[in-house]
Amino acid sequence: MSDLLDTIRRTLVPIHKEGYPFILIGIVLTVLAGYFSQFFGWIFLILTLWVCYFFRDPERITPVADGLVVSPADGRVNLISTVLPPPELDLPAEPMTRVSVFMNVFDCHVNRVPVTGTIGQIHYTPGLFLNAELDKASEDNERNGLVIETSHKGAPLRIGVVQIAGLVARRIVGFVSAGDSLQVGERFGLIRFGSRVDVYLPKGTRVLVGLGQKAVAGETVLADLSGGPERQFRRI
Repeated sequence: MSDLLDTIRRTLVPIHKEGYPFILIGIVLTVLAGYFSQFFGWIFLILTLWVCYFFRDPERITPVADGLVVSPADGRVNLISTVLPPPELDLPAEPMTRVSVFMNVFDCHVNRVPVTGTIGQIHYTPGLFLNAELDKASEDNERNGLVIETSHKGAPLRIGVVQIAGLVARRIVGFVSAGDSLQVGERFGLIRFGSRVDVYLPKGTRVLVGLGQKAVAGETVLADLSGGPERQFRRI
């Protein structure tokens, strides 16, 4: 019996509290719709179950080592480029390596810090709600930027993380404040309902993922600050 209970506990993924109001609304609408129409009752029940799935918040097993940068989001790596960081982050005005992870409406949307460090600053920028997969979304869309003060081999380092709203996403929720100290893989925010997260790393950082690769927040290693030759990928 204990083995069965353990299996059930591992199968049932926790739901983040940000989803509770939406789930409650879904339950109420399901009951009301079901009272008048069985068909629409089933439709709202399916939508409510999807909302529960969307706000899932599973535990993650995070690799911990100096120099490793883990993915801040579940989704697909859709951009890897060398660009200037957003001016609102107050990072040096020099090219940095940007790795972007796009989240669709079926991905887990709880975001996690990519490195251990202290939140140096947080800057919210209002904007548009373009397709978050587009490169220009990093400049035009509503976004929330964080600067994480960390270190590598004893030297201080600042890394940028930007949550970007998309076509469907209309709300960026932050869980942290400036001055908070976080361990790699800890939760720092959430975006509803489909969006992107960019990570800005020092130029010369070794990127360990390829375009189109599936990333898991808090688990997939995006890059190594120690540098080195880039990995090669092929689609099979």
